[in-house]
Amino acid sequence: MSYSSIGRRWWAAVGLLCASLSAAAQVPAADSLPALTTRPTHDIVDAYRSVFPRTHVTAHDSLALQQGGKFVWLIPTISYTQQTRGLVQLTGNVLFRRPEANLSALTAVLSYTQNKQLIFTATPAVWSKGNRLYWVGDWRLMHYPQSTYGLGMHTTTDRAVTMDYQYLRFYQSVLRRVGPNLYAGLGFSLDDHWDIESRTPRRELTRISSYPYGITGRSISAGPTLSVLYDSRANAINPLGGVYLNTVLRANTQSLGSNRSYQTLLVDARRYLRLSPRTTDVLAFWSYNALTLHGNPPFLDLPSTGWDTFSNLGRGFIQGRFRGKNLLYAEAEYRFGITRNHLLGGVVFGNAQTVSEDLHLESGSLASQFDRVMPAVGAGMRLNLNKVSRTNLSVDYGIGADGSKGLVVNLGEVF
Repeated sequence: MSYSSIGRRWWAAVGLLCASLSAAAQVPAADSLPALTTRPTHDIVDAYRSVFPRTHVTAHDSLALQQGGKFVWLIPTISYTQQTRGLVQLTGNVLFRRPEANLSALTAVLSYTQNKQLIFTATPAVWSKGNRLYWVGDWRLMHYPQSTYGLGMHTTTDRAVTMDYQYLRFYQSVLRRVGPNLYAGLGFSLDDHWDIESRTPRRELTRISSYPYGITGRSISAGPTLSVLYDSRANAINPLGGVYLNTVLRANTQSLGSNRSYQTLLVDARRYLRLSPRTTDVLAFWSYNALTLHGNPPFLDLPSTGWDTFSNLGRGFIQGRFRGKNLLYAEAEYRFGITRNHLLGGVVFGNAQTVSEDLHLESGSLASQFDRVMPAVGAGMRLNLNKVSRTNLSVDYGIGADGSKGLVVNLGEVF
C-alpha cells in the first residue's frame, strides 16, 4: 500500500497520539481526584425541586450507587439529525456500580424518524466486581433507508445514491483484566444487511463508485474479534480525566457466514485532561482509525462518517458522507461550565477526517492513498441530567468545510 504525504503525516500524528497515551498510562484518572471546590452541583431534578418545592420528586443520591442501588431512566424526546430529519425517540438507561468497579451502563434507544427509519440500538457496558471482567456490546436492528455519496474524499452531495435496507448488528466481547487498567479478550461481530436496494432518481445500481460488493441483495460479515483495552477512566459517561485506548482486530470468514473473507483493525484512542482541580473544565482528544488490512468488505461495512458505536464520528457532516476502505479521524473538544452550580455547561470542538482513495496503478495492481482532509468545527450546550453519574444532555451544532452543517443530540458526552 502506498500513501501520499498527507497520509504519512496522518499516520505520524496518530503515532504521536498513541505514544502520548502510553506515556500517560500511570497518571491517575481525574475522576478519582478529590474535588477542591465547595460549590454545590445541581442537576435537572434539583432545578425542578427548586421551582416546585411541594412535589415529591426524589433528588439523586450519591450513596445509592455506592450501596448497590441503580438509576433507571426512561426519557421520551423529539429531536432532529441530518440523516433522519425529525425523529421521536424513547431512551432507556440503567446505571449501577459493582463493588470496587467502574460505573456500568445499559442503554437502549428506540427511534422512528421523518425519513421512515425504524431504529433500535442497545449498548451494554458492564463491569464485574473489582473490574475483573468487562462485557461490552453494540446491538442494532434497523430499517434504514439512507443516502450515500460514493467512495473517497472527492464525492459531492448533489449526486447522492439512496440505499434502502434492513440491518442487524451484533457485536459482543468479554475482556479480562491482565494488568492495572489493562484488559484483553475475545468476541464475535456480525453485520447482516438484507433487502438492499441502491438507486438514483433514474435507475437501480449494482455498483457505486465502481465498487460491486454489497450494493444489492444481501451482505453478511461475521467473524471473531481480538480486543486489547487500556481504560483508566473512572466514569466513561463523562470523564474528568484518564486514558482510553481500544484496539480490535476482526477476521471475517466465509466459514462463519461471511460473503467473503477480509480482516480489519480498529484503533480508538482518547485522552482527557482536567485543567484545574477547582473546576470540571476538561480538554478531550479523540483519534478513531478504522483500517481494512486485507480483502474487500461489503459497501455498507466499509468505514464511514458517523458509523462508530454511538454515531458521533464527524460532527458537522451527515452520516455516511465519506466512506472508504480506510478511515482516519481526529477530534479535540474543550468542555467548560457555564453556571456555578454545574447545571449548564458548554463545549467547543474541531475535527478532521479522511478516507483512502483506491488507485489503479499501471502495473494493474490496486493501491490506496489519503490525499484530502476535511475539517469541521462547532459548539454545543450541556444540561446536567444526573449529578451523581454526571450524565449530560448534549446538544451540538457543527459546520463542515464543504458547507455541510448539522445538529447532534446525545445522552452523555460525544466521546
